[in-house]
Amino acid sequence: MKVSALEEYGLRFMLLLAGNQDKKPLTIPEISVREGVSVPYAGKLLMILKKAELVQASRGRNGGYVLSKESSEIYLKDIFGALGEPVYSADHCEKYSGDNDVCVHTGKCLVSNIWKTFDNFIDTVLTKVTLFDLVKSKGNLNSIIDVQKV
Repeated sequence: MKVSALEEYGLRFMLLLAGNQDKKPLTIPEISVREGVSVPYAGKLLMILKKAELVQASRGRNGGYVLSKESSEIYLKDIFGALGEPVYSADHCEKYSGDNDVCVHTGKCLVSNIWKTFDNFIDTVLTKVTLFDLVKSKGNLNSIIDVQKV
């Protein structure tokens, strides 16, 4: 599984906003500098997060971006759902049918079962972990959930 740049930086932006102790809005240039990305890319990513209602923007001299709700109410599933696609989706087999209109393994596919299981595992983890959990644990998922029991 590959994590896209959008997912990586989106999560980093959300963690930056969640860990912002004074809760003062951060501007696009501030976020850009802190995360080492261009201003246009930061703006694009923040618009995606805003459209997903994960962040809100305020205009004016003291404007910038803040989380749209408490970090304890924002799950990783919300963030990754806004930024990317699941590992397995209903149209997965249509995407990988090769030169055919229909996959040659339709009805007897072992591979799709692997992707479905993997997607369910990831989904289980993502629905249990909030931004607050990550900030509090300094990103240590093992201290949040027992991955062995997922």
